[in-house]
Amino acid sequence: MGGPQGSGLESSAQILSKALAYLGYGLISDREYFSNIKGRHSYTHMRISSNNIPLALTYPVQVLCAMDAETVFTHFQDLDEKGSIVYDISTLQTKYTVIPSIEPRLRERLRVLFSELGLDGTISSLTRYLKAVKKVRLIGLDYQNIISEVSKKFEILPSQATRYLSSIAVGSIVGLTGIGSDAIKYSLESRFQGNQTLVEHNNHIIELVSKNVREDYGTLYELSPSSIGLEKMLVASGNDIIAMAKIVGGLRFQSYYPITPAADESFTLEGFERLEVEGESLGSLIVTQTEDEIAAIASAIGASLAGVRSSTSTSGPGFSLMVEALGYAGQVEAPVVITYYQRGAPSTGQPTRGAQSDLLFTLYASHGEFPRIVLSSGDHLEAFYDTILALNLAEKYQVPVIHLLDKFLANCIATSPLPDLSKVKVERGKLVFEMPEYKRFNLSHPISSRAFLGSNTIQWVAGDEHDELGHIDEDPVNRKEMYEKRMKKLEIMDSEIPLEYRVSYYGPEEAKLLMIGWGFTKGAALEAIGRMRENIKCAYLHLKMFSPFPAEYVKSLLENFDPKNIVAVEHNYLAQASKIIAQHTGVKVEKSILKYTGRPIYVDELLKALERVLGGERRVVLEYGA
Repeated sequence: MGGPQGSGLESSAQILSKALAYLGYGLISDREYFSNIKGRHSYTHMRISSNNIPLALTYPVQVLCAMDAETVFTHFQDLDEKGSIVYDISTLQTKYTVIPSIEPRLRERLRVLFSELGLDGTISSLTRYLKAVKKVRLIGLDYQNIISEVSKKFEILPSQATRYLSSIAVGSIVGLTGIGSDAIKYSLESRFQGNQTLVEHNNHIIELVSKNVREDYGTLYELSPSSIGLEKMLVASGNDIIAMAKIVGGLRFQSYYPITPAADESFTLEGFERLEVEGESLGSLIVTQTEDEIAAIASAIGASLAGVRSSTSTSGPGFSLMVEALGYAGQVEAPVVITYYQRGAPSTGQPTRGAQSDLLFTLYASHGEFPRIVLSSGDHLEAFYDTILALNLAEKYQVPVIHLLDKFLANCIATSPLPDLSKVKVERGKLVFEMPEYKRFNLSHPISSRAFLGSNTIQWVAGDEHDELGHIDEDPVNRKEMYEKRMKKLEIMDSEIPLEYRVSYYGPEEAKLLMIGWGFTKGAALEAIGRMRENIKCAYLHLKMFSPFPAEYVKSLLENFDPKNIVAVEHNYLAQASKIIAQHTGVKVEKSILKYTGRPIYVDELLKALERVLGGERRVVLEYGA
């Protein structure tokens, strides 16, 4: 579904997602949008399944639903043969040349293509071509007539009625797929809680459009009953999943400065500042918007020293400002979690597009040497458990933890099984609440007992080098002992953190081809394993923890594969995870499949890339996506 930014596409995706989940279907839905408030092209790419929960997206699509002419020109090549295109008949004479928001490079590609095909550049000529050559079904609707009908029925101004334009998209998809009215009504009431006017108006348009589509074109993509077999499913964006996990994991202080794509997580948390379950108060969650990212991490560290489980959330430019305070957290051994959503970089880069280009930065950010944990997640359910793990590890080992995610996961709505809360526990580490001669940085063990500021202890937390009490001390022997005390934590963490939290292997033991990746590449890689099975047995090594890195296991695994059949799959230019592997194991991964356009790796393009790698290519760069 595509249209102008600010026209309700995000609400449409949420409404459809909840309705489909209500009926037991699995789905994943990615939102791609320009970095402006309103007007530029935005679209939602959704995949629905009745027999599994999809973890990745693929092209071509079966249905293209266009809210404007730009969507047709931008995405018609994404449409499958014999697919369906829903469009506004009032745009038939619109030429691509009169749409100012089309990117210059796309405009030039369209000029060349239309010249080759003998088309005049209008929607009319393009749709006739699609019908004749690709056998595409044309579903032309009179959007303005529908809006006018709603305006009259509910006695509202036409300008007000246009805000319901996105419901035409929902209605057409409901008509084409046969989604029941009960599911739609449930979803609308969930989305517009307490506002029956919005529920009534949107429901009317959806019913009207779906009825017309069914009568005129039939239910072309009727969904078979779900066989997934889950009584309950969670449907949420990655931002929301992280927010839920933080609350479940005992978070009580979150600081942030608004930045895309991290801010939505904090916005969700702000809705739960008064924690209550079945009438019983669980206290308060403080969420504070600070004046900048420096203040955000500094306040989170302060809350941590006062004994509150705390975190901050940001993206690349914000983390760049945080690195000095990150070093302070390392020096005073303060547990703090930084949830880091990667986006296109450097500088402002691509604020609303995804990337995995900040891995090396997080591992070495801030001056000096100090232990940290860098953890990444590959899907929604994994991110839920990893968020709680990050909070636990930060306090157990008294180190900063960077939870590395990406825009793709943040902005994807997906279904997943409900988390198993019996697997969740809060571990706060070595705490003391009263000690007459308290030594915060006791040298007897690398992980000292931790007392909160304000408890019945006396302590100092200077950012300078200090002695066991926390007093500034530059003696060389003291410096050596304190330095080694802190760095020894890396060895302890490496020996104690279970391997299943750090790395996962998917696929047959006798696999011939090994993909290595991390983060959001997981879904596409796992599907590729199944789809490649007829040609060659594939496996996927999913790296989750980069500090401390599971070097022994990774090295022993890589030695089982022919080096020419090992390929890194990442959303960056340098194949950064490969650099970390080489650093810790001495094994150089020679082949790579990379994408750095800001769009996710799609299953279909990954499969083609794997064939090229098997054919001898060492580096394949992907670029599909609008």
